[in-house]
Amino acid sequence: MAQDSIRFVSFFLSPEAEREPDWRPPTDVYRTPDGLLVKFELAGVEPEDIELTYRGRTLRVRGRRRDCCLEPGCRQLHMEIAYSRFERQVELPADLDAAQIATDFRHGMLLVRVRREGLA
Repeated sequence: MAQDSIRFVSFFLSPEAEREPDWRPPTDVYRTPDGLLVKFELAGVEPEDIELTYRGRTLRVRGRRRDCCLEPGCRQLHMEIAYSRFERQVELPADLDAAQIATDFRHGMLLVRVRREGLA
């Protein structure tokens, strides 16, 4: 399943972590009967290019969307799709350190389920 390719890591500082991202994916947050559901729109991003981190109440997704549909000799005429590095941070209503977090990646959407007592 695609969720196995998504990397969970603790926050860490690196030179790339301090760079401004090239684009920010749209995000929806839902309250569910057993916690929260956070959806990130990541069309065209491969699961292995996604990193999900959390600390305190902050959930962060970052990675890279690559332009993989180029043919030899292809030249751009019009570009609207953002390729390159992305990042999005979301503040949630509770601390995530004691939460159970599960991911699923379907149809270009990263679904993050957060289960923790007191969230529902």
